[in-house]
Amino acid sequence: MADAEGERSRFGLYIASSLVIIMLMTLALPMAFSANKETAYSAYVTDADDEGMRLAQLNMMADSLGESGEDYTIANTMSTPMLVNDWQNPHRTMLTIIAPEKPIDETEANKIHEFVTERGGKVIIAADNTNANRVAAKFGVTYFDDPMYDIDHYWEEFNEEGVANPPNAKNVWSLAAIQQSLADPDGDGVGVMSESEQRQGCESSQLTQHEYNGCRMPVMFRQPTGMKVEDNCQNMEQECDVKVLAQASVSAFIDVAGDGDAGNEMNPAPGDLALVIRIDFPGITAKDYKKDSPGSLSDIDVTGSILFVADQTAFSNRLWDIEEAEATGMKNECDVGESSCWQGRLTGNSLWSGNEHYFKAVIYSMMEFDNQELSGTVKYSHENFHIVFDESRHVTGVLSAPFTDAMSTIVLLTSDAFLKWLIILNILLLLLVAIMVVPEKPNWRHVFDLTRFRERPEKVDPGSYRQRVREALMTKVRIFNDLTRDEMALKPPAEVQTLIGNPRLVELAYSQNRTYSPEELRELLQTIRRWGKEQ
Repeated sequence: MADAEGERSRFGLYIASSLVIIMLMTLALPMAFSANKETAYSAYVTDADDEGMRLAQLNMMADSLGESGEDYTIANTMSTPMLVNDWQNPHRTMLTIIAPEKPIDETEANKIHEFVTERGGKVIIAADNTNANRVAAKFGVTYFDDPMYDIDHYWEEFNEEGVANPPNAKNVWSLAAIQQSLADPDGDGVGVMSESEQRQGCESSQLTQHEYNGCRMPVMFRQPTGMKVEDNCQNMEQECDVKVLAQASVSAFIDVAGDGDAGNEMNPAPGDLALVIRIDFPGITAKDYKKDSPGSLSDIDVTGSILFVADQTAFSNRLWDIEEAEATGMKNECDVGESSCWQGRLTGNSLWSGNEHYFKAVIYSMMEFDNQELSGTVKYSHENFHIVFDESRHVTGVLSAPFTDAMSTIVLLTSDAFLKWLIILNILLLLLVAIMVVPEKPNWRHVFDLTRFRERPEKVDPGSYRQRVREALMTKVRIFNDLTRDEMALKPPAEVQTLIGNPRLVELAYSQNRTYSPEELRELLQTIRRWGKEQ
């Protein structure tokens, strides 16, 4: 008895120890796999091993849009952007996919397209390669996969002594509109800036009062690619408005050959390379608190919007914040005498104060703050509007990929954090139980019972083979004739023999002196299996 108690105690200890080890490994292994990999373009990395990585993060953007700035509600998605259509109030939510290190797949692209065109969601996608092309193609936009050279629109970097470094035509600037188009991809002339408006810089008072028409602002890019508008709204299924907010100069080209040669035929120079493209889809129905009936949800018309940017570094700490830019060799103004200077092309305010001010204005104009149907209680508080940073686009290591992919699948099942971890723990527990309690397969039967926490069963005694075969026969006869155990026990032997019918099986059931070899018992088992079909 004491030995049995000791065995049960040891078994319980094995279970508890294994569960603890698995939980520790689940937490520790992903951290170990990613320990030597630094993440760039994250809204949550505030410290980095070197200055370059710190400047390549998005935490300043998140801070200036969040509690310490515009007071939007900041969140993130760690698994996949496929969940966008499950979010509450999608028309008041903006998904930002900045620097996708792995391609957006077709399913994700479909969900993002649906989020914008059917739910009224807002999206910003910034990339300098073709990783975003699947979703861009659904909106009639194409990203190039190589850097842009623009010898007419480049900005200079300066060393610590204030001396300009050699010119770098990959560092591109552009004068960008906020909600008017510089080109006319639709061909209808609606919403296109006039030449006089394009020469006007946005004053601080205009930005404060959110008056975004009729002016442009300088925006800096570092080694962007270019974009093309392949399809206008006339070829789309629903009403939309395509706006090219920022362009390169007519002399810009894509350095496909990698030689920086504008004369190389391999380097396309179409003359209308875009840097920022915005597409709006008005007239989408959503549920929200209406101005006339703020106490209940009603149908209102909202606008879905997506912004394509040809460079992720436009949102980085270095270009977002003017102090960081100036500390790393940039200036907020340029020599008016230079042909490539942006200041000579604007009247009024022409200073560059970091990309922060431009993208804050664009984000504000994309949200529903100007929606006349929306309740003022909702739209006058930025906390009611959400900005979600997609942290799932970073490449994981080979060893940690199965873990992150499994997490993505689990998150697809539920967006509730408690249920997510409950599912994970249940899977681990199920695996543990399966490992610990699956018994060995006996000679002629297979036992697999996850509910039996006990030692493995003993093997069948060969001396009991005949009795087990006989019990199998009697059970089959009883069930075949729809008898209970009591009814079967009350049957006289002669009647039971009649029910059996087969002489060999009758002998098995009632002969006391007959012995059988293992081969004969196997043959009788086959006869028992066929017995019911022969009746």
